[in-house]
Amino acid sequence: MKTVTIEGQLRTGTGKSATRQLRSQDLVPGVIYGGAKELSFAAPATAFKPLVYTPDFQLAKVIVDGQTYVCILKDLQFDKVSDRLNHVDLLELVEDKKVSATIPVKYVGTSVGVKSGGKLVVKIKSLKIKTLPKYLRENIEVDITNLDLNGNIRVEDVKIDNYEILNSPRIPMASVTMTRQLKQEEAAAAKGAKAAKGKK
Repeated sequence: MKTVTIEGQLRTGTGKSATRQLRSQDLVPGVIYGGAKELSFAAPATAFKPLVYTPDFQLAKVIVDGQTYVCILKDLQFDKVSDRLNHVDLLELVEDKKVSATIPVKYVGTSVGVKSGGKLVVKIKSLKIKTLPKYLRENIEVDITNLDLNGNIRVEDVKIDNYEILNSPRIPMASVTMTRQLKQEEAAAAKGAKAAKGKK
């Protein structure tokens, strides 16, 4: 799995003036929690870019004071005016401790409904799951090959070993809808069949 390495420094001062000073040096304050102890650190804003500005699910390897922490991104705060990254919350991965994470969904295959002229409508692009760190992955593959016209794939249809899916099971994830052209063709065919029947 993709891993972004971030080299940071321990944060000693807290409070608004300390964080203001960090931001003036283009450093972003952050917190690592979930492990043996909570750790406050700061790292250059540029170091967070590959982790923050991406749709991918990645791990963060944070090095502070010679110690390495393997984490996942949990929360971000941006400045309301400048849109600059203001604060980062990271969750440290502990081998035997389950974590909740939001993982992107990758739809694979070409659905039979699309082959028949329908249109694929994707409603959910990621799933919230709970699992052990060793089972975390970049994405969750969902096969849509058997998805027919007017059919749905729901959250409950996704079965993954060692994953507890936290989304509501009945929510539709993807569906194939009829295109206008297909509706017109069907209507024309029905009209033609009716006319042919009338001639008999």
